[in-house]
Amino acid sequence: MADHSGRKVTLDQKGNLLLIGLNRPEKRNAADTEMLSQLALAYGELEKNPDLRVGVVFAHGDHFTAGLDLVDVGPALQSGAGLPIPDGGLDPWGISTHQVSKPVVVAVKGTCFTLGVELALAADVVIAHQDTVFAQLEVARGILPFGGATTRMPMAAGWSQAMRWLLTAESFSAHQAQAMNIVTEVVGEDPMDRAQEIAGRIAQQAPLAVQETLASARAALSGREREHGELAHRLGRLMATADMQRGLQAFMTKQPATFEGN
Repeated sequence: MADHSGRKVTLDQKGNLLLIGLNRPEKRNAADTEMLSQLALAYGELEKNPDLRVGVVFAHGDHFTAGLDLVDVGPALQSGAGLPIPDGGLDPWGISTHQVSKPVVVAVKGTCFTLGVELALAADVVIAHQDTVFAQLEVARGILPFGGATTRMPMAAGWSQAMRWLLTAESFSAHQAQAMNIVTEVVGEDPMDRAQEIAGRIAQQAPLAVQETLASARAALSGREREHGELAHRLGRLMATADMQRGLQAFMTKQPATFEGN
């Protein structure tokens, strides 16, 4: 699947993982319209390809992303057009369309600003290099965070901590991000190595069970999971799968299971 020539978002398949690379290092991976469209298509590929179980988002170069390229994207924002989601793509922030149903692991380093922070907030596991600098800069640009930070950051960090950074546009460290539950783990080496390790472990599990667990947790955050006995329905669906039988057999024989997603 490797196709890096001239692309601002690279795609590589590694087993059941889709490695999604932000590839505009000369601009600190600031996202222009083309890059945003390619990122949405990458999430769409993760969603629709049955061979892919986990997405891993990283960045080429020394920085994760400086956020939006306002020179390029600014006119669209002024017109109220919003982020470009092409046909076949998914909104990586899950704001204008539904979130991808498969887990996403993000590896951040260098600067992680604005939509980069929100990309991490929308992900399921975030690994950060210890020297990463985070910032939510929108109020300093005369706009507001529109990638989900106003909803997800207070939920993760608590109200006062979220407002401390959302309303001041000041930067915060990887360890501060971890304390606010934005970052899962802080590492001293390349965060991509640890991100792939965790993603690989997730990919070894029963994919339907992983997706249902993810969906259940998201529904619980929104208060919907208790409606109509949804948790019991999820369990019932999984009990009828061949992977559940494979998992049970593996438990009984003390052998590792190989799951097929059915």
